[in-house]
Amino acid sequence: MTGRMNRLTPLGAPGMCWAERPGDGPALVLLHGIGSWSGGFAPLLAHLPPDLRVIAWDLPGYGGSEPLDGDWPLPAEYAVALERWLAHLGVETAVLVGHSLGALIAGAYAARFEGRIARLVLAAPALGHGMPQGGPLSDAARARIEDLARLGPARFAAARAPRLIHAPGAHPDLVAAVEAGMARVRLPGYAQAARMLASGRLLEDLARVTIPIDIVFGAEDQITPPATAHAAHAALALPQRGRLTGIAAAGHALVAQTPEAFAAAILAAHAEIAQMGAAHGDRAAKTADPAARE
Repeated sequence: MTGRMNRLTPLGAPGMCWAERPGDGPALVLLHGIGSWSGGFAPLLAHLPPDLRVIAWDLPGYGGSEPLDGDWPLPAEYAVALERWLAHLGVETAVLVGHSLGALIAGAYAARFEGRIARLVLAAPALGHGMPQGGPLSDAARARIEDLARLGPARFAAARAPRLIHAPGAHPDLVAAVEAGMARVRLPGYAQAARMLASGRLLEDLARVTIPIDIVFGAEDQITPPATAHAAHAALALPQRGRLTGIAAAGHALVAQTPEAFAAAILAAHAEIAQMGAAHGDRAAKTADPAARE
């Protein structure tokens, strides 16, 4: 039983792939970053309750998920695909967690389809570069696409993976795990994601969100530095401003390097959802029971 509870099972439907561990209550929905995949969230499972439903999406163009139409999809188009997937799964209430590029998609989704999401957790969030669709690419986005095309997935991953781990020389096993996940990226999905990153405007989407938003970051992150997370948190309206959690000795790859601390931040958000549900149930019971109102 323990082995099954610590494993994500790959699943699929036409055009969509994901990995899931069955469970009860509000689901935990996980969105990976630009250089990862659904299976990259597996290290979290040992630190999550065994009865918690966990679902990790392979973004369009990743794993077995089909890419979106067009060369330059916007975050809103990923959000529409995410809504279609969650509807297919019958997810009614979830904590949505987006890591890095996944945070851009999570924010776009929450701004447009908030009904299914009880709380948002953004980990090492990418804010987006704010470039107009179809215009010149940001230098960072263009370099990502050109490097993948020039080097191929394996050499591309070997060159980039060490930057995602704090003190990579001391953690060759973690670098290897990140590299293995990054070596799975392919065109055109990666190029679409890089262009979406170039045009993303996370803070504008978050301004439209009315549910609580927690932000988690690695204190040693060189990809989306801590200042980025602080800026995103400070930009939130007070009713939506949730926890800001920094994880010591962690780089960008929070799941790989500090899964226990990352899981704790997620569970704090999930616990609040459960408490809100219990309080709502108590109020409903008192309303239905005349004796309870006396």
